[in-house]
Amino acid sequence: MERLIYEGKLPVYAAGEVTFSRLGIGFEKLDRGVFDPNKAYDKVSAIGVKKIRLQSGWMRTEREKGVYDFSWLDEIVDRLLSLGMEPWLCLCYGNPLYTDFAHKVYGAVGCPPIGSEEETEGWLRYVEATVAHFKGRISLYEIWNEPDGSYSWKHWFGQSKAETDYVQNAREYGHFATKTAIAVKKTDPDAKVVAFAYAKLKNLEFANTALATGLYRYIDYVSFHSYSTELGKRMERIEALRTLVHSYNPDIKLIQGESGAQTRSDGHGALAGLAWSETKQVKALLQMMLYDLYMGVEFTSYFSTMDMIEALRGTVGDRSSYLDYGYFGVLSAQFDEEGRATGEYRPKPSYYALSALCSLLRGDCRPVKLPCTREVLPSKRIAGADCNANTIQTLGFRLDDGRTAMIYWNAVDLFTETYEGTVSYTVFGQNSDSIRLVDLRDGSLYRLPDAMVEKAEDGAVRLNNIPLTDSPLAIIFG
Repeated sequence: MERLIYEGKLPVYAAGEVTFSRLGIGFEKLDRGVFDPNKAYDKVSAIGVKKIRLQSGWMRTEREKGVYDFSWLDEIVDRLLSLGMEPWLCLCYGNPLYTDFAHKVYGAVGCPPIGSEEETEGWLRYVEATVAHFKGRISLYEIWNEPDGSYSWKHWFGQSKAETDYVQNAREYGHFATKTAIAVKKTDPDAKVVAFAYAKLKNLEFANTALATGLYRYIDYVSFHSYSTELGKRMERIEALRTLVHSYNPDIKLIQGESGAQTRSDGHGALAGLAWSETKQVKALLQMMLYDLYMGVEFTSYFSTMDMIEALRGTVGDRSSYLDYGYFGVLSAQFDEEGRATGEYRPKPSYYALSALCSLLRGDCRPVKLPCTREVLPSKRIAGADCNANTIQTLGFRLDDGRTAMIYWNAVDLFTETYEGTVSYTVFGQNSDSIRLVDLRDGSLYRLPDAMVEKAEDGAVRLNNIPLTDSPLAIIFG
């Protein structure tokens, strides 16, 4: 970047200064009290995200049958709203008041209330009470979390992956989600319903079976999660899910509700054991969310705000079973003996990358097809010629203020390669009077030297030997 002319940083907008955004973050697991939200509110607001995913915590809210104490969740929802953020609620998990084996499961994770009519009726009463209580404050409700995972849809304590019948689970989820959606909309006709929180994006059989139960008639959105090292296949998989969903109901839209990357190789949870670092987390975060936005999702949510315990397979009374730390957060923390995130919550580099993305793509930003071609010019910078690899990604976005952004990077393997070189483009139909480059890793803003910008005939502009890295950069026209 030293060849460019540094002009400062993108302006930072807090959530309350942004009227609309398709970017969000997760504030999950507060039903299990794994971090202190009071130390995170202001930091999250300063990023500029709008959509905040919460989990409803049936077990924490209904400790006596028919008695609902929403005070813990009220405090969270009201504080987020006061800072200009928009909470949406994942209705989950189980409750040992109704499901006996949930007594043994930490947080009653993955204990669906489907074993008896009493369980299901207790759940539906809870759903109606929740929606009625938050009417006017929350309008988007998601039904369960990752029901296509063996850990999240169990029939008995200790059920293993090998003992899981996914076809049966999909049918059960379809009927369960249908009843839940009906309860939501009966209580608040203006509320919108999200199904699935789908974990296995590359395997659509579960979704198809659940939709075939008739679920598609009662939902507004399908949400998916995607933890994968195959980032280049993300758009293809999103399109496959959309095609399947639209074959049932073309009015259903997609939400990316949970995707993330870790910063340490000793973390637990998704993609554990890989050679993660803070730098790799930044690159993964930016690429994931840019792919999602380019594919036209309603919004995309990063997982998560905090480093915290995963606690998906914990056993009550066995602390070692749930002290399984995941390092997905844009904020880091220390941990006490119970696994709660303590100390000062410190921003990681990913915090500033997400803030830069929120600044650039705030408002009703839309994907656009950019008329451009890549050129291969001699490049002294790399003692040869511009990169011409088929791994170069080029995505166009129409910004909320009418300008156009061309975001590009060399999508080399996240774990085995890094790249820094040059690339040249000819771009057609864009305002070349004021071109800037933004490094989305930290929001640094640069002017290109005259030698890099060449106005051609008929309104085209040539960008000669501009920087190319394995982390997304943005060229802003106009």
